[in-house]
Amino acid sequence: MEEDLFQLKQLPVVKFRRTGESSRSEEDGISGEHEVQIEGVRPELEPVELGDGAAVPKEFANPTDDTFMVEDAVEAIGFGKFQWKLSVITGLAWANAMEMMILSILAPQLHCEWRLPSWQVALLTSVVFVGMMSSSTLWGNISDQYGRKTGLKISVLWTLYYGILSGFAPIYSWILVLRGLVGFGIGGVPQSVTLYAEFLPMKARAKCILLIEVFWALGTVFEVLLAVVVMPTLGWRWLLILSALPLLLFAGLCFWLPESARYDVLSGNQEKALATLKRIATENGAPMPLGKLVVSRQEDRGKMRDLFTAHFRWTTLLLWFIWFSNAFSYYGLVLLTTELFQAGDVCSISSRRQEVKAKCSLTCEYLTEEDYTDLLWTTLSEFPGVLVTLWIIDRIGRKKTMALSFLVFSFCSLLLFLCVGRNVLTVLLFIARAFISGGFQAAYVYTPEVYPTATRALGLGTCSGMARVGALITPFIAQVMLESSVYLTLLVYSGCCLLAALASCFLPIETKGRGLQESSHKEWGQEMVGRGSHSPG
Repeated sequence: MEEDLFQLKQLPVVKFRRTGESSRSEEDGISGEHEVQIEGVRPELEPVELGDGAAVPKEFANPTDDTFMVEDAVEAIGFGKFQWKLSVITGLAWANAMEMMILSILAPQLHCEWRLPSWQVALLTSVVFVGMMSSSTLWGNISDQYGRKTGLKISVLWTLYYGILSGFAPIYSWILVLRGLVGFGIGGVPQSVTLYAEFLPMKARAKCILLIEVFWALGTVFEVLLAVVVMPTLGWRWLLILSALPLLLFAGLCFWLPESARYDVLSGNQEKALATLKRIATENGAPMPLGKLVVSRQEDRGKMRDLFTAHFRWTTLLLWFIWFSNAFSYYGLVLLTTELFQAGDVCSISSRRQEVKAKCSLTCEYLTEEDYTDLLWTTLSEFPGVLVTLWIIDRIGRKKTMALSFLVFSFCSLLLFLCVGRNVLTVLLFIARAFISGGFQAAYVYTPEVYPTATRALGLGTCSGMARVGALITPFIAQVMLESSVYLTLLVYSGCCLLAALASCFLPIETKGRGLQESSHKEWGQEMVGRGSHSPG
């Protein structure tokens, strides 16, 4: 008896563990495939070394985890053909910059054609920002409640419809209402960044979101080139209709867009999320992680109070001021550029203002070819901002990138106090615009990263709404205050950006190198930092 017991002890211990994605019951799983692990017996396997950034072979993809989250799947699948397609399609929505750039072309044209006074011309610009400000939070709420794809599609189709309709406006009051409705739709287009970011692996997220901002610059350049061709022949009505082309193209391609897998998991739709992840893996030619997709705890989505919990209260308040300062300074610089170029330098503005006061408010001038050339060169200054931000954002972090952008803008604003020549003035204005646009782009990277999935769209929407408040106020500084004191005007912009730089430094969370947070019930930083940081155990 003792001899038999001794022999039994010498036998290897066999453990069984079921693998794969099956959700069958235990009774059904008896006849399924199992993995046999024999302790004490080590198979002869050669070690495999992967180069930095190399894809994990299919046979080694997530071999031991029984469950995985959406973040795990996105990181394992990586960046590929699916993300390239998504970049182009969401970029078409982001090219709505044409609807913004058209304001600088449409205003002087209607001023002359309909003999509008100056305040009515200014109202054409302001009403667009009013529409954007009033709708940004609403679109964010819709995206958190009903899905990112749903909110984006409705906002783009809304903008497309009223953008085309405004080309048929018979009188001023009609076009004022219609452009306000266009602004209402544009307020939801930033949700494309939310949808885009939730499909990007950690290492590619910052660069990709910055590169999609290139579509904004391309949209403004295309608008100027389109105006050069259309305005002399077909007129402003056709310009309004043709400016909707990118959104029309997006509307035709949006059927391809999937809903965010992160949103589906959060809303309890596990099967749909898994199908989306499998689709991405198939298009990218990458393996899906083995195991079962974990269903995150369902939460109330799109609630304003979640932006002011203990973890996010200061982040929300500081981001609101940062976004306000970005739009306030960016659009203020656009308005100041025209004034400063026409005067020659800061010291000449006061004398030029005396001459302008003597002119009739109905005096108008149509845009010339030289004016379009100046608009084009001013727009091209956006591209250096993208390149600089792209180079530094993953080196020094999101917070420091925003702080640096505000500091450079503030410094350039102070240098404008000097009576510099036209060439130096041009250089300072271009540097200032490049960096303030770069700060805007860094904010678009940081904001979707810092908020959890349940409030990500709402957080971005409220920040976008605060930016529109800044855009509404800045004409009173860049145009009204400028008439009384150019130095006080420059001091306001410089001081605002200096405070925004401090606000960027005081942000409590740095998102560089972090995965997107899924649940608001976890402390920030509990989410995975990246699959490469997992310990072998």
